Amino acid sequence: MTIRMMLISSAAALAAVSGAQAADAIVAAEPEAVEYVRVCDAYGTGYFYIPGTETCLKVSGYIRFQTGAGPNRSETGFGAVNRSDWDSYTRGQVQFTAKSDTEYGPLTGVIVLQTNADNASSQVAKLDSAYIDIAGIRAGLFYSWWDDGLSGETDDIGSAVTLHNSLRYQYEADGFYAGVSVDELEDSLYSTGENANNVGVAVGIGGKAGIFTYQVTAGYDTDNEAGAVRAMGTVAIGPGVLGLAGIYSSDPNAYYQKSEWAIAAEYAIKATDKLKITPGVQYYGNYGAINGNTEFSNNDAWKYGVTVDYQIVDNLYAKATVNYLDADNADGVTTGFFRLQRAF
Repeated sequence: MTIRMMLISSAAALAAVSGAQAADAIVAAEPEAVEYVRVCDAYGTGYFYIPGTETCLKVSGYIRFQTGAGPNRSETGFGAVNRSDWDSYTRGQVQFTAKSDTEYGPLTGVIVLQTNADNASSQVAKLDSAYIDIAGIRAGLFYSWWDDGLSGETDDIGSAVTLHNSLRYQYEADGFYAGVSVDELEDSLYSTGENANNVGVAVGIGGKAGIFTYQVTAGYDTDNEAGAVRAMGTVAIGPGVLGLAGIYSSDPNAYYQKSEWAIAAEYAIKATDKLKITPGVQYYGNYGAINGNTEFSNNDAWKYGVTVDYQIVDNLYAKATVNYLDADNADGVTTGFFRLQRAF
């Protein structure tokens, strides 16, 4: 066969194949529908619908860098004793909040994951909160009312440990709330020679009325057979907000163990839209626990300090504080920290 005949035969074969394919219709596969993320504005900004569900999810958190100063400084979350007078750490925290409507009202679930890094090789990751909330009932790991305080960094009117496995009911209305909580206090204060098996009952009442805010919190530690009560309030006066607090503790217990009683005051001055300066003072009566944490000492103490908050840009904040503690029969101690925090 000559080259000419081979080319003619190949052309004829291609034409036949093309004709056969042209006779059959080509059907393209239908693309699958794509469900784009939808904004959920029923619960405020930042929520979106989880695709394929009616559950709304919000992701938030912050990154914090902090350097603290003080004798043998060791930042919270690290067990090793630091022999230096300063220490830095970095924190990353992410919070997932899920909400959906039910016949009992919004069903809320919250998970907060946090990691603190003292350095590259010394890091502590923890579950900072995880709880279910519906119809005023909250169950899980969450912070108690005793975690609340005044706005500065001088007051010392909360529990040493405020994160518990708890079951709580809280009633809320416009500008008012009241609730009761049963708290597992396994990692809280307990007397020498006993096991850390505390159970506590706490109550909280609070609200807002015009320029005033108020909160009354009480707790009873069943293992130590002691309790504490705290009253706290603020009022807008002049260019700032005046905050006052008072606390009484019958004996050292999981809810308060710093002193038998204490009073604290601060004045948060809004110097500019971005700058807030808060001087504060606290007095401790019968400061410190003795005799295996079963009773308070006869010493008193004063604490003085000032906190400066500055918003650098949206979602980026700086905070600096310095405090001086002067206790009977002890040397005065100066502490403080500088913090940068980026929220999202």
